[in-house]
Amino acid sequence: MSLIVTSPLRGWASAIDSVPDPVFAQRMMGDGVAIQPLDDTIVAPFDGEVTTLHDSAHAIALRSTEGVELLIHIGLDTVALKGRGFTPLVAPGQSVARGDPLIRFDMDTVALAAASLITPVIVTNAEAFTITRRAVDCAVGTCEALMTLAPVAGEAVRRSDDGTLVEQAVTLSLPHGIHARPAARIGECARGFQADIQLVHGGKRGDARSTVALLALGTRFGDEVTVQACGDDAEAALSAIVALLRSDMNESKAPAPAPAVETPALAPGQIGGVIASPGLAMGPAARLRQTDIAVAREGRGAEVERAALLSARDAVRDRIAARAEAASGSAASVMRAHLALLDDPELLAGAGRRIAEGASAGFAWRGIVHDQIAALRGTGNAHLIERVDDLIDLERQVLGVLTGAPVEADAIAPGAILVADDLLPSQLVTLAASRPAGVCLAHGGPTSHVAILCAGMGIPALVAMGTALDAVADGDDLLLDAEAGHVTAAPSPAARDAFAARLARRGERRAAAQAAAAEACHSADGTRIEIFANIGTVEDAALAAASGAEGSGLVRSEFLFLGRDRAPSEDEQHAAYQAIADALAGKPVIVRLLDIGGDKPTPYIAMPAEENPALGQRGIRVALAHPALLETQLRAILRVRPVGQCRIMIPMVTGLSELRQVRALVDRLRGEMGIAGPVEVGVMIETPAAAATADLLAAEADFLSIGTNDLTQYVLAMDRGNPAVAAGVDAMHPAVLRMIADTCRLAAARGRWVGVCGGLASDPAALPILVGLGVTELSAVPGFVAEAKAIVRSLTVEAARGHAARALQCTSAAEVRALAHAFGETAT
Repeated sequence: MSLIVTSPLRGWASAIDSVPDPVFAQRMMGDGVAIQPLDDTIVAPFDGEVTTLHDSAHAIALRSTEGVELLIHIGLDTVALKGRGFTPLVAPGQSVARGDPLIRFDMDTVALAAASLITPVIVTNAEAFTITRRAVDCAVGTCEALMTLAPVAGEAVRRSDDGTLVEQAVTLSLPHGIHARPAARIGECARGFQADIQLVHGGKRGDARSTVALLALGTRFGDEVTVQACGDDAEAALSAIVALLRSDMNESKAPAPAPAVETPALAPGQIGGVIASPGLAMGPAARLRQTDIAVAREGRGAEVERAALLSARDAVRDRIAARAEAASGSAASVMRAHLALLDDPELLAGAGRRIAEGASAGFAWRGIVHDQIAALRGTGNAHLIERVDDLIDLERQVLGVLTGAPVEADAIAPGAILVADDLLPSQLVTLAASRPAGVCLAHGGPTSHVAILCAGMGIPALVAMGTALDAVADGDDLLLDAEAGHVTAAPSPAARDAFAARLARRGERRAAAQAAAAEACHSADGTRIEIFANIGTVEDAALAAASGAEGSGLVRSEFLFLGRDRAPSEDEQHAAYQAIADALAGKPVIVRLLDIGGDKPTPYIAMPAEENPALGQRGIRVALAHPALLETQLRAILRVRPVGQCRIMIPMVTGLSELRQVRALVDRLRGEMGIAGPVEVGVMIETPAAAATADLLAAEADFLSIGTNDLTQYVLAMDRGNPAVAAGVDAMHPAVLRMIADTCRLAAARGRWVGVCGGLASDPAALPILVGLGVTELSAVPGFVAEAKAIVRSLTVEAARGHAARALQCTSAAEVRALAHAFGETAT
């Protein structure tokens, strides 16, 4: 008779061999499946009993009514957290039914501190049950089939026994007692003997071969455990197990679970974070707390539930469309992205299937959205967090309409600093009307849509601040320094006065900068440095022009391609590019060719699933693989008048052949279209390969522009969408700065200019370093253009070069930022 074990959580299922820990991967503890979690709640995978719940709540063992013993181990090395981030919902000995919640855990807290979030689900009594089928390399939902087990036929091998019992007490040297990894090693050792081996502690007894039984002993460091052995080789077995228990089994030498991310030294009362949007702010904390939305599992009939879902979806769509119409720039782009997701036919079809099976509209919608999130997490998507946030946002909005639960954030007092665990894009758009002074988030990443919105709105913001932010209460006075990367809670009067004076000086400088924004930008010693703006829409272009931008160093053309069923026509593209060019009144407009693939798939371009999209079909690779699409875009750009105002920039270049292919196509099209004037073609430096061969590229490219966001993640080998390493993805890292320096040096030897169009160009602390490294064009967010001009005008190139040289000798991003802060204080 077979037994179905269902998944205890939603996520991506993979083979147990993929677990980066030999104890699990080599099946020392038993066989099973590993799950990369999506949800934060572990549920019962069958009807049965909780046999063991570890003190730190990171692992739980259960026994089914049929006798299957199962271990669920949340993450790797999580025992060292000592319960931080885990909330047990059951107790040992408690009976549970399939789907009952067992443990809730804070995914961000655990991910930031653990070696991995991957969760092994292990059948520990493999001598009694074997796995006949298992779900691997696919998304699984909570309570969906994970493994099929069958009883092992016949009796287990009997151990010899001459009746002699030997025993010995031993004091545990294991730093965390007998948890999963040591239990597996003890079991492996015990299986090398014929004797029956038992461990006794505090009136409890456990078979040394049973992981679950050993966990149930509940041991800790320094506890005394009695080892008993009975059988022909009892003496040898006893000696081996005692020797193992006296050692620390290398547990003390295990690497610390916290990521090795350096942060600046913080003064008392300061809480560090990752800069998502630079700036300064002071004001009272306004804490936003999210509430769960409960939905019924069972529906009231398929027709009723389907109608309710469509009505709720339409209501949310109307609300978002109205916001998109009223918004501009990045906010409008985010709203349009939400509309595209909401119209995704797969979401509605998937929800419809669940409704047909008897689910309520809310339960069906939540299920299909979370399935989509699980699939995204499983792809290794480079911008996973921001896309997941968008889906969660839409989930809450639709559920809010269905249930009547409030999902909109309440208005806050103007000038307050918003404090929250996390924030959804729609909530920020709503709260922006209250004019908050700043944002502090415990979670989130620097490339999320919330971060992009904050930067576009000019709201200083820190993210990934961790649990330390929990200490900030509603109404506490805060000093937010999103330039040094920390917030000061309950500051002293002297600190408040000093910060207020700093803000006043900043306000005066901004006013002066805006007054001079229309003037061309030169350094204090006369070197021409162009200040451009990054834009994604015609509205952005108008804002950039009003802010004094001398052109656009990056037009993100994918805003025309994403969120639709078919590619935009040549006429549609030409109209958009021409409108942007007109808004910038003859100033240079650099259009980045279509940069999709990886994190930005489209339904009309067939691309196979990739194990690591960030290293697969991205940028120019996709365009060259679809020449008709590329040719249509180039024709649209070449039609813009006056000829030459629009320059062409190639994304994700890794070699000269890509540049040559695009250049040849541009030259052919110019001939066919009768364009005699030159059209500049440049390349983006986003990969180490491009930076290392900048001299070769500069020999044939008209310009080079550095995309610091992608360059940083590729140089540091840190996925900028992964919250576990988000705090380390800092473009001020010396390794990234050295890549920029090499690019400038190699390009200068060929007489080519180098710009920066990535996020670093909008970081006031970075501008003196970039100018010192040889960058002569900076493309920032529109709202920062005037201030960027003022900063450059205050510099001499000689001083900037000396400052940049010192930055290149630093050992960490934190050290560079400390140096930049000191340089800025001296300059002002």
